[in-house]
Amino acid sequence: MLTRADPKPHAIVIGSGFGGLAAAIRLGARGYRVTVLEKLDQPGGRACVFRQDGFTFDAGPTIITAPLLFEDLWTLCGRTFSRDIDLRALDHFYRILFDDGGHYDCVAGADAMKAEIARISPRDVEGYERFMRHSEAIFRIGFEQLGHVPFDSLMDMAKIAPDLARLRGDRSVYDTAAKFVKHPYLRFALSFHPLFVGGNPFRTTSIYCLISFLERHWGVHFAMGGTGTLVRGLAGLIEGQGNDIRLDSEVAEITVEAGRATGVRLASSETLASDIVVSNADAAWTYEHLLANAPRRRWSDRKLDHARYSMSLFVWYFGTKRKYPDVPHHTILLGPRYRELIGDIFDSKILAEDFSLYLHRPTATDPALAPDGCDGFYVLSPVPHLDSGVDWSREAERYRRAIARRLSEKLLPGLEDAIVTSRVFTPLDFRDRLSSVKGAAFGLEPLLTQSAWFRPHNRSEDVEHLYLVGAGTHPGAGVPGVLSSARILDKVVPDASAFV
Repeated sequence: MLTRADPKPHAIVIGSGFGGLAAAIRLGARGYRVTVLEKLDQPGGRACVFRQDGFTFDAGPTIITAPLLFEDLWTLCGRTFSRDIDLRALDHFYRILFDDGGHYDCVAGADAMKAEIARISPRDVEGYERFMRHSEAIFRIGFEQLGHVPFDSLMDMAKIAPDLARLRGDRSVYDTAAKFVKHPYLRFALSFHPLFVGGNPFRTTSIYCLISFLERHWGVHFAMGGTGTLVRGLAGLIEGQGNDIRLDSEVAEITVEAGRATGVRLASSETLASDIVVSNADAAWTYEHLLANAPRRRWSDRKLDHARYSMSLFVWYFGTKRKYPDVPHHTILLGPRYRELIGDIFDSKILAEDFSLYLHRPTATDPALAPDGCDGFYVLSPVPHLDSGVDWSREAERYRRAIARRLSEKLLPGLEDAIVTSRVFTPLDFRDRLSSVKGAAFGLEPLLTQSAWFRPHNRSEDVEHLYLVGAGTHPGAGVPGVLSSARILDKVVPDASAFV
């Protein structure tokens, strides 16, 4: 354990989500002494784990689509990722169940996918292939070239303007998909991905169409033992570097002197000095709460109040005393409405009586996450953030029962009688447990006008020596996005030698 007498410059990282853990590893590899401060009693942030009645539940991310970003972190520490983590590539990525009884299977292999498209709509095969070429073109620029590049100035934005125009970044993801395919199943299947990163498919910039090719390029993976094994692996790398993760250490304020971050004050009143501060906390929370007493010109409270935020989530974790072997690892169960439901969530901000659901059954791949003969699940429903005024302390159980009825009717017969453990997570938990403004699950909504230079910068515009990683900064939410935000630190944070 390094001590305060260690001569290396000190970096404090606030929050131990994937972005914070990756940032700590990258800073440690560049010679910093790093202290990670985590509010919760375990690392992981949204990717934390809880165990209940013999079941292991990943609280958040379940899909890994860019393993090389993890491999890079292991390499920085002189370790081999595959020796520490058993990452399994799935042959069946996910199944979409439509309300009229039809389905769409997204699977590994270009030929298998072509056959699936032909099964649904032979006339759309050629359009699907053109869409995937378009998705690849966006991926080559948006992910490979720009995903780890900072946008510090308007000139940085101006440089990509021609590519944005050529790739029609002004269009929405849905409108882009609709230009290539006609069948409603396929229009949904090629446009729903923004919901995985907090976006409305009908207005999220088409740059997010790159997710379709990202899945095809690297596949969809699952870490045996659950996503929590990745968190534990990253934490082990940090400790192996001689650095420290402090749990139950909530940061109340980033201390600032003469416009420069100098450390933090904890909720316990303890103060810690540092040369730089990296915040993996929600970006809006960082500015509005952790910098409440600091002068801010760019990210004032007024600007944050007028920003558009992602939807929130209602998540129900449950285990059953029986198995459901016909249910795949990932299932999307759609309700009778799509565009109208999205409007209720993002615009009207009302809790509709119908819903669309994402069901995660990790025991389909790793039975050890539940007791013998049992299955573990979580089901996620997009819901409006807390500006809706929904009283979740009253509504949570009613909503859970409605979801249980839907799952029992469509996918999991006899569910209510089979449940042996249960837990819910509401927008209140996103606000109170994860310190997310408005209980928004993914921070700022990924609109074109809230992306790249328009998003909170990785190098703070308001406070020197303060840096941001995670879903609320560039390039955005999702595991690849938050890991890429930590890569940007290599370009914007000075080498440790600058402080010696």
